[in-house]
Amino acid sequence: MKNIRPITDESRPKVYIETYGCQMNVNDSEVILSILQDHGYALTEDISRADVILANTCSIRDNAEQRIWGRIDQFRLQKERRKDVIIGIVGCMAERLKDKLLDSHIVDLVAGPDSYRSLPDMIAAVTPDSPQMNVLLSREETYADITPVRMDRNGVSAYISIMRGCNNVCSYCIVPYTRGVERSRDPRTIVKEAVDLYSNGYKEVNLLGQNVDSYLWKDSESADRDVNFAQLLEMVAKISPDLRVRFSTSHPKDISDEVIYTMAMYDNICRHIHLPVQSGSNAMLEKMRRKYTREWYLERVRKIRSVMPDCGLTTDIIAGFCGETEQDHRDTLSLMEEAAFDAAFMFQYSERPGTLAARNYPDDVPPEVKTARLNEIIALQGRLSRQSNEKDVGKRFKVLVEGVSKKNSGELFGRASNNKVCVFPSGGHETGDYVEVEVVSCTSATLIARLV
Repeated sequence: MKNIRPITDESRPKVYIETYGCQMNVNDSEVILSILQDHGYALTEDISRADVILANTCSIRDNAEQRIWGRIDQFRLQKERRKDVIIGIVGCMAERLKDKLLDSHIVDLVAGPDSYRSLPDMIAAVTPDSPQMNVLLSREETYADITPVRMDRNGVSAYISIMRGCNNVCSYCIVPYTRGVERSRDPRTIVKEAVDLYSNGYKEVNLLGQNVDSYLWKDSESADRDVNFAQLLEMVAKISPDLRVRFSTSHPKDISDEVIYTMAMYDNICRHIHLPVQSGSNAMLEKMRRKYTREWYLERVRKIRSVMPDCGLTTDIIAGFCGETEQDHRDTLSLMEEAAFDAAFMFQYSERPGTLAARNYPDDVPPEVKTARLNEIIALQGRLSRQSNEKDVGKRFKVLVEGVSKKNSGELFGRASNNKVCVFPSGGHETGDYVEVEVVSCTSATLIARLV
């Protein structure tokens, strides 16, 4: 069995990796480390000792890119102290900006999300006068044969990428341009990776994709052996009843009854769905190219809750998209009330160069209006989250312990199946244990519990 933890070998050259953005980027960093370890590198958490410094980047929002430009200025200090250190920008920002990153004269290599196999050769080829760049996107690359080296600290929960890219081309989104077309990974390699993780003591896997519901592996020999997402979920759930299965992210236009019923069939498939709505206005949804209506979305919510009344439901919401009126905003607020989300990621619209929205629609909602609408959305979600958590007071949950509470060393924290964070007295339990707790109080973000 291949070692899935970072190698610590003082004789090896050192690589330091910073990861920004989504869970997909976390998993990509683990793929990168696996490739580099196989070529003689060891991970270091001390940037001052690194021979190679890599920033794995995100381009979803402008502030994410601005953080990377700030880090490049900090990397400049490393260059000044150690002229031989190699600085690399990899991931989505590398794909979007390409050779513009080399103009800083600090960055030595630029690698897009589909070119990580070439990193060892790129690093070897770097000279002061010869920076390296590979931003070719692929229609086939899934890194299915690479066992990621797990960089998490708790050894309890791990990410598994089941597909790459996206075909939806929502008008506001940069992902199709930075991660390429959608392609699904061979389910046998996914199951093998999950089995290896379970054998190494992991208790939870999180299946990742830009749109997991559109996962479809087509067997080259027989269509009868094609595997869709519901079937993949079942395959992973059957590994062991002690292995929890989560997934993200679902697309409202694609989440099927088959997926919902499969979740309900297996206790170890967590009762939580992240279902980004983005807006409650049909006019905005059409302009965003989301390919569903408000009515369709709410029907999916009702279906989920009818089959799994205890299912946690979270979402993404954009405030102030192009042309959004006050009524469009009110439609979003009313949908939030009707869906009664447990939690949400909420953002102001940030125009991304090269997207359909940037090319076709003026970013015409004033910043102060965006801010006011976002604050109203945040305030409403705070109330909805509090109400949701208050309904759980007195209930009992099976929780997977993820670590020690940051506020009290005598307490542990973990998540229930519905993805809500619970904090409770340690009672001699350790990270990785399953415990049963009873909720005694709550905040808008956390369930406060006691051990049963």
